[in-house]
Amino acid sequence: MRKLAIAVILLVVFLILLFLQVNIFPFIPIAGILPNLLVVFVLYIGLFTNTFFGVGSGVAFGLIIDSLYSSRIGITAVMLAVVGFLGAYFDKNFSKESKITIIFMVAGSTVLFEIGRYVLNGAIIGYEFEWLSFVKILLIEVLYNVLLTIIFYPLIRKTGFGIDRVFKRTNLLTRYF
Repeated sequence: MRKLAIAVILLVVFLILLFLQVNIFPFIPIAGILPNLLVVFVLYIGLFTNTFFGVGSGVAFGLIIDSLYSSRIGITAVMLAVVGFLGAYFDKNFSKESKITIIFMVAGSTVLFEIGRYVLNGAIIGYEFEWLSFVKILLIEVLYNVLLTIIFYPLIRKTGFGIDRVFKRTNLLTRYF
C-alpha cells in the first residue's frame, strides 16, 4: 500500500516537473538551453526504488512526453528507460551518500540520454549529424542539470532515503534468545 502511495506521489511530482519544464524554464534558459529535469527525476527513481520501477517509470513518463510533444513515439521512452535502469545499476554499485557521486551520476545520465536520443532521432529521421553544435548544447544542459541537482540535493537525499526504506526494507524479524 505504501508503494502505491509513493507511485502516485511520484506521478504527481512528474506532472509538476513536466509543467515546470514546459512553462517555467523557457523563461530562464542558459545560452538558450533548457535543463532536462525529467532525466534527473527518472535517475532519482531508479536510484531509490528498484530496477523494475525505474525502467517502468522511464517508459511510462517517456511515452507521456512523446505523445504530448514529439512526432516520434518511443524514443524518449526508450532513453528514459535506459536512465531508469542506469539509476538502479548505480544504486547497486555506487554510494548515494556523497553529493559528488550523485553529480557524476546526473552528468553521465544526461550525456547518455541526449546522445542516445540524438542518435536514435538521426537514425529514424535521417538527418545529418552536427556534432559541434550538439556538444555545445549537451555541455550547457549537463551544467544546468548539475547546477539544479546541487541546489536541490538536500531535498533529493531526504526524500530519496525515505523512498529507499519503503522499497528496499527487509521484513525479517530478529529474535533474541
